[in-house]
Parts: sequence; structure tokens; C-alpha cells
Amino acid sequence: MPRARLNPLSVTEAGAALIDEIGFENLSMGLLAERLGVKTPALYKHVTSQADLVHRIAVRAMGEFADAIRDAIQGRAGSDALAAGAQAMRTYVLEHPGQYAAGDAAASRPAGPDDPIIPAAERVVASWAAMLRGYHLDSGQEIHALRMLRSALHGFSTQEAAGGFQINASVDDSFTWMINFLDRGLHDLSITRTPTTTRTSPPGGR
Repeated sequence: MPRARLNPLSVTEAGAALIDEIGFENLSMGLLAERLGVKTPALYKHVTSQADLVHRIAVRAMGEFADAIRDAIQGRAGSDALAAGAQAMRTYVLEHPGQYAAGDAAASRPAGPDDPIIPAAERVVASWAAMLRGYHLDSGQEIHALRMLRSALHGFSTQEAAGGFQINASVDDSFTWMINFLDRGLHDLSITRTPTTTRTSPPGGR
């Protein structure tokens, strides 16, 4: 009989914690079994394979990631929403680098139309879109802005998490500089919405 403390959720949560410690590429069922104090075959009573485990971690991570951005930008718009959402993404990647990597990899390779990673990834995109809503971008510009935002934040956060910034200058200052730069560019794209006024001719047609 499986140990009472083990179930698919607890195994997934333990795997998520482990993958943040050792890295996405270094996860193994043997290491997870050792962490949980069981023999490796015991894990397969709760997840079908390491790929299944990683996928469960990815779905979980994408949901948490989307929630982190959503909560950060709630009640904010424009520049404030961008800064708060960007910092929430950066914080999540720094605190959960393994889980973020698993989610990012799984989102790009869904197993099929019913893969739960698809709605999880859609929630992340919706959170990014909400960050941009206050800029009132033209619909034709929004997809380009979303791709730019994702590329910039993903690149900066994953580089920082990997220890890629070695020059002796404040990483926080660089991050703020990047967000301000993005903010200025987005404001330049913003649509100025001028209400249409319907004029009524005065008596006599003047």
C-alpha cells in the first residue's frame, strides 16, 4: 500500500520544491524519492513517469505565476500596473527558477488540445495583457507589445536567476531602467481617445 502521506498532489509539491533547489535539468525520480524517504517505485503509484511529474509541476507553476501577476496589478493601470506586474514576474522567477523553467517549456509544447497547460498558459497571457490594458493600444499593436513584454521580462529574469549579471552595477537599477524604457515606448504607442461630438445645427441652419 502507498504511504498515506503520499498522493499526486504531495508528490507534485515535493517535486516543485526540489526542482527549484536543484534546477529543471537536474530533476530525477531517484532524487525525489530520496527527498520523500521512499523507494523510487513508490512514486509511480502517484505519477506515471518523470515526464508526468514535470508536467504536473508546470501546470501548477503557470497557475501560480499568473496569480502572482494578477494580484500585483489589481487596482493598478498603465505605468503602475507595468511596474508592479514586471516585479511580480521577476520575483517569481527568482524564487521559483525550476518551476518557471518547467512551465515555460511545457507551455511551448502542449501534448494536445485538452492539455491543462493550455488554459494555464492562457491565464499568464491574460495577466500580461492586463498589464498593458491601461495603455489603450491599438489591437494591431497589442500582440507585438505582448511579445516584447514577455521577451524582455523573461530574458532579464532568467538571466538574473542564472547569475548572468556580473558587472558591478545595481541589477535593481537596471531592471527599473528597463521598465521605464518599456513604459515610455508603450506610451508613445497609446491611442489618444477623443470623444466624438455630434454637432446640432442652430435654428436657421447656421
